[in-house]
Amino acid sequence: MSQHPLGLRDFRLLFLGRTVSTLGDAVVPAALAIAITRATGSSAALALVLGCAMVPRLLLLPFGGVAGDRLDPRLVALTTDLLRAVTQLLVGLELLGDRPDLTHIAIASAAGGLASAFAMPTTSPLVRAAVPAEHRLRANALLGSATSAARLGGPALAGLLVYTAGPGWAFVADGVSFLLSAALLSRVRLVPARDPLAAAGGPPAGARPLRRDLAEGWREVRARDWYWTSLVAHGVWNGASAVALTLGPLIAATRLGGDGVWVAITQAGAVGLLLGSLAAGRLRPRRPVLVGNLALALYGLPLLALAVPAPAPVTVAAYGVALAGLGFLNPVWETVVQEEFPPQVLARVTSYDWLLSLAAAPFGYVLAPLAADAWGSRVPLLAAAALVTLVCAGTTAVPGVRRLGTAPGTAEPAAVERPPVQINS
Repeated sequence: MSQHPLGLRDFRLLFLGRTVSTLGDAVVPAALAIAITRATGSSAALALVLGCAMVPRLLLLPFGGVAGDRLDPRLVALTTDLLRAVTQLLVGLELLGDRPDLTHIAIASAAGGLASAFAMPTTSPLVRAAVPAEHRLRANALLGSATSAARLGGPALAGLLVYTAGPGWAFVADGVSFLLSAALLSRVRLVPARDPLAAAGGPPAGARPLRRDLAEGWREVRARDWYWTSLVAHGVWNGASAVALTLGPLIAATRLGGDGVWVAITQAGAVGLLLGSLAAGRLRPRRPVLVGNLALALYGLPLLALAVPAPAPVTVAAYGVALAGLGFLNPVWETVVQEEFPPQVLARVTSYDWLLSLAAAPFGYVLAPLAADAWGSRVPLLAAAALVTLVCAGTTAVPGVRRLGTAPGTAEPAAVERPPVQINS
């Protein structure tokens, strides 16, 4: 009988830490929206605070990837947990006061965005170091399931905290969650990935030019057709998701039966995300990237349902199915990436993955309302549905996507192409 990933001490600590901090973070979006609206009565103020967190995250993600590869990713993750604990506690204390200062909240949000840029690329290297190859898919599925469960329960917990104690306490709870995560990470004992260039007598990572490390990570991305084409598809998915999240609430409120329908849609998505993550740990597809990208193409269904619009039960079900596709893809994708890339570049390639995915969403948020004002909401929804279906399903035409698969009798992806990366002086 194979060992369960949670039977591995280091992964168990990592899993508990990530789960606690994810649950804390899941409480924040609703609490932030309520807090800023109460304090200022302005949606522009909320947009400013959100932008202060997003911009440094996007700008610094590649540098976070370099830090994750140059340094011990456990130490990077622990440091960023402590920084995010401080920022969330400061925001919480600000909101607990009589007159919260928007400038202080914006600065703290920017610091939190900076920390997350360095934290996000560390998870994949940590999982790879903590879990043997034969258990990684199950380990990633467990992390995905915990994230999905946190998203499912986070809004309810946020509502409980906001309406019983006040929004400030939601941020205090998030800060405490990061402190707990840091405490758990401090007990993890993992051996950092070996630097082959330094081992061969070359300069250590810290002595190499930053631009050189950034370029090396990008070459690793471009060297695999299955990876960079899938990143394009994942970026399109995020852009299409932004279209749905921008136009969907108004359609639900005015044409599907009221605000409660949109709540039902988002909750169905959270349930689908959880079920998809659980399924990924059991199904173990033979062609993981191909199947995962086809699962993402299901996002065309809720976009089409909103465009028609379909009856509320159909739209709710369509969104649940679409998010189940995302829940299925995430752990499968993480496992393939951890297997196919050398460990010493894993944080960098992961940072480029996050960068392309996150950068696509603002285009959807900006373009969707402009297109809806010009041609009505049906046009951008149908365009997004066609685009996400064609691009995600179209990756099946890429040779690497079709070839990358599991060898007979194994549970993990078998490498089919791992071209060497030349490091130029």
